[in-house]
Amino acid sequence: MPLYECVLIARNDVTQQQVDTLADELGAQLEADGGAVKKREYWGLRTLAYRIKKNRKGHYLLLGLDAKPGFVTEMERQLRLNEDILRFLTLRVESIEEAQSAILARKSDERERSFRGPRAPSRFDSGRRRGDDDREEFRAREDVREALGLGADE
Repeated sequence: MPLYECVLIARNDVTQQQVDTLADELGAQLEADGGAVKKREYWGLRTLAYRIKKNRKGHYLLLGLDAKPGFVTEMERQLRLNEDILRFLTLRVESIEEAQSAILARKSDERERSFRGPRAPSRFDSGRRRGDDDREEFRAREDVREALGLGADE
Protein backbone atom coordinates (compact mmCIF):
# COMPACT_ATOMS: atom_id res chain seq x y z
CA MET A 1 0.00 0.00 0.00
CA PRO A 2 1.17 3.56 -0.58
CA LEU A 3 2.49 5.71 2.27
CA TYR A 4 1.06 9.11 3.19
CA GLU A 5 1.84 11.91 5.59
CA CYS A 6 -1.04 14.00 6.87
CA VAL A 7 -0.71 17.20 8.90
CA LEU A 8 -3.83 18.40 10.72
CA ILE A 9 -4.47 21.77 12.32
CA ALA A 10 -7.23 21.70 14.93
CA ARG A 11 -8.91 24.70 16.55
CA ASN A 12 -7.43 26.39 19.60
CA ASP A 13 -10.64 25.74 21.57
CA VAL A 14 -10.26 21.96 21.60
CA THR A 15 -7.94 20.24 24.06
CA GLN A 16 -4.96 18.07 23.29
CA GLN A 17 -6.95 15.04 24.46
CA GLN A 18 -9.66 15.78 21.89
CA VAL A 19 -7.01 15.99 19.15
CA ASP A 20 -5.58 12.65 20.32
CA THR A 21 -9.07 11.16 20.32
CA LEU A 22 -9.57 12.33 16.74
CA ALA A 23 -6.27 10.69 15.75
CA ASP A 24 -7.28 7.49 17.56
CA GLU A 25 -10.57 7.39 15.64
CA LEU A 26 -8.74 7.85 12.34
CA GLY A 27 -6.33 5.09 13.33
CA ALA A 28 -9.16 2.72 14.24
CA GLN A 29 -10.88 3.35 10.89
CA LEU A 30 -7.59 2.84 9.08
CA GLU A 31 -6.89 -0.47 10.84
CA ALA A 32 -10.42 -1.64 10.02
CA ASP A 33 -9.63 -0.89 6.36
CA GLY A 34 -6.39 -2.88 6.52
CA GLY A 35 -3.90 -0.02 6.90
CA ALA A 36 -1.76 1.21 9.77
CA VAL A 37 -0.58 4.40 11.43
CA LYS A 38 3.23 4.27 11.16
CA LYS A 39 4.03 7.59 12.82
CA ARG A 40 2.17 10.01 15.07
CA GLU A 41 3.56 13.29 16.41
CA TYR A 42 1.80 16.02 18.31
CA TRP A 43 3.59 19.31 17.55
CA GLY A 44 1.70 21.33 20.11
CA LEU A 45 -0.32 24.52 20.13
CA ARG A 46 1.34 26.84 17.63
CA THR A 47 0.64 30.31 16.28
CA LEU A 48 -0.82 30.40 12.78
CA ALA A 49 0.71 32.60 10.09
CA TYR A 50 -2.69 34.19 9.52
CA ARG A 51 -6.17 33.89 10.96
CA ILE A 52 -8.18 30.88 9.87
CA LYS A 53 -11.88 30.96 10.79
CA LYS A 54 -11.16 33.56 13.51
CA ASN A 55 -8.44 31.41 15.11
CA ARG A 56 -4.92 32.67 15.73
CA LYS A 57 -3.53 29.40 17.13
CA GLY A 58 -4.01 25.73 16.37
CA HIS A 59 -3.07 22.24 17.51
CA TYR A 60 -0.74 20.59 14.98
CA LEU A 61 -0.63 16.82 14.49
CA LEU A 62 1.42 14.75 12.02
CA LEU A 63 0.27 11.28 10.98
CA GLY A 64 2.30 8.83 8.92
CA LEU A 65 -0.16 6.46 7.24
CA ASP A 66 0.09 3.18 5.33
CA ALA A 67 -3.29 3.26 3.62
CA LYS A 68 -5.22 2.57 0.46
CA PRO A 69 -6.00 5.59 -1.74
CA GLY A 70 -9.74 5.06 -1.18
CA PHE A 71 -9.28 5.40 2.58
CA VAL A 72 -7.34 8.65 2.16
CA THR A 73 -10.15 10.10 0.05
CA GLU A 74 -12.72 9.15 2.71
CA MET A 75 -10.52 10.46 5.53
CA GLU A 76 -10.15 13.83 3.79
CA ARG A 77 -13.93 14.00 3.31
CA GLN A 78 -14.47 13.38 7.04
CA LEU A 79 -11.85 15.99 7.96
CA ARG A 80 -13.59 18.56 5.76
CA LEU A 81 -16.87 17.92 7.61
CA ASN A 82 -15.29 18.11 11.08
CA GLU A 83 -15.68 21.64 12.49
CA ASP A 84 -12.70 21.23 14.84
CA ILE A 85 -10.24 20.81 11.94
CA LEU A 86 -9.11 24.12 10.43
CA ARG A 87 -6.77 22.76 7.75
CA PHE A 88 -5.19 19.49 6.68
CA LEU A 89 -2.69 18.44 4.06
CA THR A 90 -2.12 14.88 2.89
CA LEU A 91 0.91 14.00 0.77
CA ARG A 92 2.03 10.73 -0.74
CA VAL A 93 5.61 9.94 0.27
CA GLU A 94 8.14 7.26 -0.67
CA SER A 95 9.01 6.38 2.93
CA ILE A 96 8.06 7.49 6.42
CA GLU A 97 11.06 8.47 8.51
CA GLU A 98 11.14 6.98 11.99
CA ALA A 99 13.20 9.89 13.39
CA GLN A 100 11.65 13.03 14.80
CA SER A 101 10.32 15.51 12.29
CA ALA A 102 12.12 18.80 11.72
CA ILE A 103 9.56 20.67 13.84
CA LEU A 104 10.17 18.60 16.98
CA ALA A 105 13.93 18.53 16.41
CA ARG A 106 13.98 22.33 16.21
CA LYS A 107 11.92 22.60 19.41
CA SER A 108 14.46 20.48 21.33
CA ASP A 109 17.32 22.63 19.96
CA GLU A 110 15.55 25.78 21.16
CA ARG A 111 15.18 24.31 24.65
CA GLU A 112 18.90 23.53 24.79
CA ARG A 113 19.87 27.03 23.63
CA SER A 114 17.44 28.87 25.89
CA PHE A 115 19.91 29.29 28.78
CA ARG A 116 22.37 32.02 27.88
CA GLY A 117 24.33 32.14 31.11
CA PRO A 118 24.57 34.94 33.65
CA ARG A 119 23.60 38.39 32.52
CA ALA A 120 26.52 40.63 31.62
CA PRO A 121 26.71 43.99 33.37
CA SER A 122 25.27 46.85 31.39
CA ARG A 123 27.14 50.01 30.51
CA PHE A 124 26.23 51.87 33.69
CA ASP A 125 25.99 48.90 36.03
CA SER A 126 28.88 47.52 38.04
CA GLY A 127 27.23 44.10 38.05
CA ARG A 128 26.27 44.05 41.73
CA ARG A 129 22.94 44.71 43.32
CA ARG A 130 22.57 47.78 45.48
CA GLY A 131 20.45 47.87 48.58
CA ASP A 132 19.08 50.93 50.35
CA ASP A 133 22.21 51.32 52.51
CA ASP A 134 24.48 51.06 49.52
CA ARG A 135 23.34 54.23 47.77
CA GLU A 136 25.84 56.92 46.87
CA GLU A 137 24.65 59.39 49.51
CA PHE A 138 25.16 56.90 52.37
CA ARG A 139 28.66 56.03 51.17
CA ALA A 140 29.54 59.73 50.94
CA ARG A 141 28.43 60.27 54.54
CA GLU A 142 30.57 57.36 55.72
CA ASP A 143 33.60 58.80 53.89
CA VAL A 144 33.08 62.19 55.56
CA ARG A 145 32.78 60.55 59.00
CA GLU A 146 35.97 58.60 58.45
CA ALA A 147 37.79 61.76 57.32
CA LEU A 148 36.64 63.62 60.47
CA GLY A 149 37.63 60.65 62.63
CA LEU A 150 34.12 60.00 63.83
CA GLY A 151 32.84 56.47 64.43
CA ALA A 152 29.75 54.98 62.84
CA ASP A 153 27.62 55.44 65.97
CA GLU A 154 28.53 59.08 66.69
